[in-house]
Amino acid sequence: MTTTPIQPTATVRELIRDHYGALTQSERKFAQALLDSYPAAGLASITIVAANAGVSTPTVARMVQKLGFKGYPQFHQALLKELEAKVSGPTQRRANWASEAPATHHLNRFAQAVTQNIEQTFANIDSDGFDQAARDLADTSGRLYVVGGRITRALADYAFTHFQAVRERVTHMTASSATWPHYLLDMAEGDTLLMFDIRRYETNLLRLAELATARGVRVILITDQWVSPIADLARHTFNCWVEIPSAWDSNVSTMMLLEALIAAAQEERWPATRDRYERLDELFNATRLFQK
Repeated sequence: MTTTPIQPTATVRELIRDHYGALTQSERKFAQALLDSYPAAGLASITIVAANAGVSTPTVARMVQKLGFKGYPQFHQALLKELEAKVSGPTQRRANWASEAPATHHLNRFAQAVTQNIEQTFANIDSDGFDQAARDLADTSGRLYVVGGRITRALADYAFTHFQAVRERVTHMTASSATWPHYLLDMAEGDTLLMFDIRRYETNLLRLAELATARGVRVILITDQWVSPIADLARHTFNCWVEIPSAWDSNVSTMMLLEALIAAAQEERWPATRDRYERLDELFNATRLFQK
């Protein structure tokens, strides 16, 4: 069987989605079982994962080859590496890139990594899903809530500042999860919750998404290439590539995606948004916030 070379940045989840149309019914059954409990459902031996999915061992072997793997051991190793990447902290992240760093200046390595991240991020965005997310973010028939985690709360603050100018009825949820029940109290069907969650994924954000979706709230998730567990609950999920030669992940591609969503939501509401901008400028002038 001829296999397609695996893209180094592609996750198994992405490979399944890319090749789903070529899978047989039994192979799709295994693929769905894996996606339903990802990546745990693929971390056992081939005989166990096949039995758990209700398919034969040859079915699993054929599917992983269609995804581009030489065999189940390589597929299994890829899942283990994904799991390790999800939970790695700053020290391990630095060790990962430092062991393979080319002999070039740090600025060049950094620029190359960021450029690749942006290209990968935007190449993997579904335009129809992006347009629908922009419409949800612009929909003032419901309230828009924005929340981030330990690192991504800065992105949430940036998002709130802009969306609050674009439209009315925007709420910036504080970083303290102890206050979140107060926000949930007022959440209703038709509201939208914009969430930021990157590795290491935060348990309290997942619980918030569970409680919000139970109330009929639409969740829009911005996450990384390894995919936050919140994706299983989200109406729209956007994966941003974040690895750079650093102990920390980069938010450059995440910020670019966010700014694209802000601009698209603005256009959805124009000229109503233009009127808000003009009234906001009048208030800035009245308060003499900016120098002239």
